Amino acid sequence: MKTLLLKLAITATLGNLLSSNATVAQVLPPAEKAARIEITQGPALELAHDDLAIIRWTTNNPGGSNDHLGVVYYGTDPKDLSQTAKSPIRLNQNHPTTTFRVRMQGLKPRTTYYYRVTSEESNGKSDGVKSAVKKFTTPGPGERMVPKSD
Repeated sequence: MKTLLLKLAITATLGNLLSSNATVAQVLPPAEKAARIEITQGPALELAHDDLAIIRWTTNNPGGSNDHLGVVYYGTDPKDLSQTAKSPIRLNQNHPTTTFRVRMQGLKPRTTYYYRVTSEESNGKSDGVKSAVKKFTTPGPGERMVPKSD
């Protein structure tokens, strides 16, 4: 009798677990847009290989829509930053800052690249912040470069 009751209890528990509704994640409304968005750290080269680089920077939390893009405009001429790399990010409304990381691919070894960063909402609306033009040089074929932290 005890075995039967135990089997029934296990079956009932498993049935409840398998048929229960999944908890729905709470989706918060967009945060109030920050009055002034500023780059508080960077932009800086986080990592470079001979054919790719990752640029990182931090801003105060821009607010607005939850989905944003980090954007890097770059090129081999500081006056022609016509190439673009973008990376999506979801804002954490509870954090005062947002760190963007954008991967630039298809680079050439031992080449100096100039870049400027900005961010925008997923609908393309600019956050109204952009950096000064910075530069880095990719390492040679098969090499990797990790700059020292500030």
